[in-house]
Amino acid sequence: MLDAPSRANKLEAEVAPVVVRLPGVLVDLFPGAPRRVEMRVATVREMVDELDRRWPGMRDRICDSRPAIRKHMNVFVEGERATLKSKLRPGVEVFVLTAISGG
Repeated sequence: MLDAPSRANKLEAEVAPVVVRLPGVLVDLFPGAPRRVEMRVATVREMVDELDRRWPGMRDRICDSRPAIRKHMNVFVEGERATLKSKLRPGVEVFVLTAISGG
């Protein structure tokens, strides 16, 4: 049996939202979109769907028509590159970044 603090910590973890960090170049295209967004989602695909629900058109900036994350975009979860199928645990931070290229 869990004691009260452990039970409270478990409940908090189950309901803790995912924190999504968006690049400035992306939020500049969507007036009112913040750089930091909290949401309750279980996968990267659900995250992208929720971003698109809040700011229509954002999915098209993050994903291509396959659908997959665009080549010039990167999504990182706990320091690892993610795909649309990647699972998200409550409380995790997700970073959406634009690829940098040059020569």
